[in-house]
Amino acid sequence: MELTLPVTLAVLGAAFLHACWNALLKSSSDKQLDTVAISVGAGIVGLAVAIWLPPPARESWPWLAASAAVHVAYFAFLGGAYHWGELSYAYPIMRGGGPVIVALCSAAVFGEVFGPLQSLGVGLVCAGIVAFAYGRHDRRATFFALANAVVIAAYTLIDARGARASHSPVAYAMWFFFAQALTVSAFAGWRRGREVQRYLVRNWPRIFIGAVFTAGSYAVALWAMTRAPVALVAVLRETAVLFGALIGVLVLREAVTLRRLVATGAVVAGLVALKL
Repeated sequence: MELTLPVTLAVLGAAFLHACWNALLKSSSDKQLDTVAISVGAGIVGLAVAIWLPPPARESWPWLAASAAVHVAYFAFLGGAYHWGELSYAYPIMRGGGPVIVALCSAAVFGEVFGPLQSLGVGLVCAGIVAFAYGRHDRRATFFALANAVVIAAYTLIDARGARASHSPVAYAMWFFFAQALTVSAFAGWRRGREVQRYLVRNWPRIFIGAVFTAGSYAVALWAMTRAPVALVAVLRETAVLFGALIGVLVLREAVTLRRLVATGAVVAGLVALKL
């Protein structure tokens, strides 16, 4: 498998959608409930699409269940990271740390070995992404972001195996969203009770927009993992931090610094190396 131009463009589109829903979450007044709302909304979208698709192969079902369970931790850490930290700080750590771990593990899990230029590209992209997070920030934001990087690496590997075993990555993704909605809403109901229902009713337009962004982004990424090496797709998807930085500047009014410009250049150079 190789990273072709159509797959590259599709993953970049998925990265943009991912940055959009993270910015939506960052601007929320109740980030914990907003993570639940986005998850439940994605579950509704997933079910609406999944019933029209052939079901994923049975071999993928254990992976699907495992991913849904892991995403309870993902949303919990995500809410904590954005509660204590800025989008331009927490997002690069989470999205940059994940593919570093995936790259280290993918050779053992998937038997994927990179050439010198691809290895350089992985290093440059990851270094550029992590450079966004350099500086003084709340330690709680750092803790939640680093913990979520580990979770992201875990579900990336789980879903790559599940998508490949499913023989239908889009169907796998849609059923995953439904399973995730069940697990996350059950956990939230235990923690917050009827607050969850009231929040969903009050914020249904926001929920729908976030759900479409989430479902679209993840489904495309899973499809790409069946067409290209997992670690390369994972790294390319993390260019979402570039879109996140742009949204942070234009929408959230976050600062533009020389360090962030240099980090952007490193990511772009890494992408060129990946394509050579």
